Amino acid sequence: MKTTTVSRNLGLWLIGLGSCSLVQATELVYTPINPSFGGNPLNGTWLLNNAQAQNDYDDPDLKNRTSVAGTSALERFTSQLQSRLLGQLLDNISTGNTGSLSTDAFIVNVVDDSGALTIEVTDRATGEISEIQVNGLAP
Repeated sequence: MKTTTVSRNLGLWLIGLGSCSLVQATELVYTPINPSFGGNPLNGTWLLNNAQAQNDYDDPDLKNRTSVAGTSALERFTSQLQSRLLGQLLDNISTGNTGSLSTDAFIVNVVDDSGALTIEVTDRATGEISEIQVNGLAP
């Protein structure tokens, strides 16, 4: 009886050993699908947007910084409008038109005298006058 169990165990052991040589294993690599748990580094934008959506912290210094250094919407609109009108005034020189622009801070006079362009800027606060002359422009 002992020889039967020993031979049976020996046979099972040899079969097991023989079958192990046929099995091949590779390294397991975990690739997460949910970007919250890692994964593709291109999901960084999704993670940042998700974190910002959950952020309910308000910076108490933000209002102080914008009120000191920032400008109001009316001031920005006025500045943009003045820039647009000054740009249009300077664009009209190519068609031979001259003109002037008057604001709270300055007065701009543009005169085109047969290719000699003169731009006169007067500061209303100090009365200082700056004159810019450009020669050789073809109207």
